[in-house]
Amino acid sequence: MIQTENIMQYAQDSLDYGVIGLLALMSFITFWLFIERMMFYSSVQVDTYEHRDELELDLTDNIGTISAIGTNAPYVGLLGTVVGIMLTFYSMGDTGAVDAKEIMMGLALALKATAMGLVVAMPAIIAYTIVLRKVERVLTIFDVLQEKRDKNTHVSM
Repeated sequence: MIQTENIMQYAQDSLDYGVIGLLALMSFITFWLFIERMMFYSSVQVDTYEHRDELELDLTDNIGTISAIGTNAPYVGLLGTVVGIMLTFYSMGDTGAVDAKEIMMGLALALKATAMGLVVAMPAIIAYTIVLRKVERVLTIFDVLQEKRDKNTHVSM
């Protein structure tokens, strides 16, 4: 019985630190990439690019990662919740007694993983949207400059 309790406590701790730790890492990576992209956009020299595709490749670096984190963080949280609920039911079945307090505490602790997944996902999606809009603006600036160059080339001929 003591061995089972130790295993259950280890599983609960692993769930807490593993899922919450992974979500914290995902949040940190999102923040880091968002700051890096904003710094790049503020320093990009559009007139040094000859082709729009080269500029677009540089502008869209790492934004796929931000998007992937935003879309997958809720699933990581949900996985933590499912495992937490499974642990709660297992411990209920193991003791053979139904204690409402233990059930509610177990479920509440399991649901924190879902909440954390949403807390990570929402800012990531907002960051992705901001970055995507910035990419569109810089590409539009490039297109306007290209039109002006083309116009000046045709006028001078």
